[in-house]
Amino acid sequence: MRRLFTGYFLALLLLTGCGCSMPQPASAAPAPAASDSTAEAAPEKSKAQPGKFDSLRRFGQVLDIVERTYVKEVGQGELVDGAIKGMLQALDPHSAYLTAEEYKEMQEQTVGEFFGIGVEITQDNGKILVMSPIEDTPAFKAGMKTGDVILTIDGQSTVEMSLQDVVSRIRGPKGTNVELTIMHADSMEPVTVNLQRDAIPIISVKSRELEEGYYWIRITRFSERTTDELVEAIKKAEADCAKTGGIKGIVLDLRNNPGGLLNQAVSVSDLFLQKGNIVSIRGRNGGQSYSYDASDKPEDCHAPMVVLINAGSASASEIVSGALKDHHRALLCGERSFGKGSVQNVIPLADGSGLKITVALYYTPNDISIQAEGITPDVEVPFVETSKKERERLLLREADLNRHLENGGTGKAKDKAKAKAAKDSKDDGSVKTEEPGKDGAVSEPEDKDAKSGKDDKKPEQKEAKEQLSKDNQLRMALQLVKGLPNMQKLKN
Repeated sequence: MRRLFTGYFLALLLLTGCGCSMPQPASAAPAPAASDSTAEAAPEKSKAQPGKFDSLRRFGQVLDIVERTYVKEVGQGELVDGAIKGMLQALDPHSAYLTAEEYKEMQEQTVGEFFGIGVEITQDNGKILVMSPIEDTPAFKAGMKTGDVILTIDGQSTVEMSLQDVVSRIRGPKGTNVELTIMHADSMEPVTVNLQRDAIPIISVKSRELEEGYYWIRITRFSERTTDELVEAIKKAEADCAKTGGIKGIVLDLRNNPGGLLNQAVSVSDLFLQKGNIVSIRGRNGGQSYSYDASDKPEDCHAPMVVLINAGSASASEIVSGALKDHHRALLCGERSFGKGSVQNVIPLADGSGLKITVALYYTPNDISIQAEGITPDVEVPFVETSKKERERLLLREADLNRHLENGGTGKAKDKAKAKAAKDSKDDGSVKTEEPGKDGAVSEPEDKDAKSGKDDKKPEQKEAKEQLSKDNQLRMALQLVKGLPNMQKLKN
């Protein structure tokens, strides 16, 4: 009886967080079951909703039964950890319980160096799915894509693994190998890849000049220094082309960017906006509600912009692209984004572990939630691999995840959005573009150096030209940003 009482008491402390001020529930735990003389009161009880302590009592009973009867001896702490993990995983794909080691690893992703293969993953109905490979990492170089399923890790099936277990197994010391069996989204047979773990680059911004005055700025994730790195990249670009008329246009590439820190998404958006709302955060019953607005700053960039997005653009990437689209600051090009419109808070616990829990949904400046919907680009351009024939690709989005949060909308704002989408569809306001040619390619921009017979000796320019030659979305974005001034004149 003492053991049962201890189990009840521990469960109440852990799950209610009420400390020791629990005299009534504790004394009520060993109360005797109702006898036949109280049977008349039973129907009244059955009509009432089960109380909090009824649920906790049931948990205590299960905990005690498992401790006493399970075929192997399992510690109470391990059982409680498993129960907490299951409770959070049942909420939505993004809430999770983090052990002390997992909590430390999560912090390293945004502020320090860590070793792994460089892939953002999620879990849906027991399957481990790739959200996005991080650029310039082993996973990216191995050809892993959004929607790929990780079947095994070093020969062990991922079916019974939690998301955090998978992350822990994939990570390891630099230079060590990990073997993954994956099912590509566009394939019917699994493949095995052997990847060498490496330092995952914390540098999140890189910039290349595509043509004179036109820059391709790639943001791979939103980490602690993303805004500072972006400001540095823009200042360097302005200095480099100061003698030729300054920056003529920017292609901001957010493809396969899985997101990151909310404050960085806000400050990146603020670099291109001088006023107005950037994003609104709204929690349950009005709680956790905030609104973030832009302000005019000396370092603001006013150059014409095209933003590239695809199914791997999630969370913070969608905040930036949504804000720039709603304010008509940039033209969006590419494919519909992932659709993760929820906000998670990470709450540290006393023992060093933590909870990552969804606390709110975010809304674009036009008061639209993109949860499980994604952001549709102004110009839709499917990605086409130049070495293969055009084919459909299976793309993973938030709406495809099991237990995803439904988009409840915001009343009139949602109705207006639907009406506008229907009108745009009829009026062909959203431009869907299919590029000419057998492989979907458009003609490459004129290469003045090649025409004059001069070899380009700058590695960065060579890299940019190589990327243009194999990336039809980037080529289209460059053509669009070059034409934006003329399009603006036509509009006016």
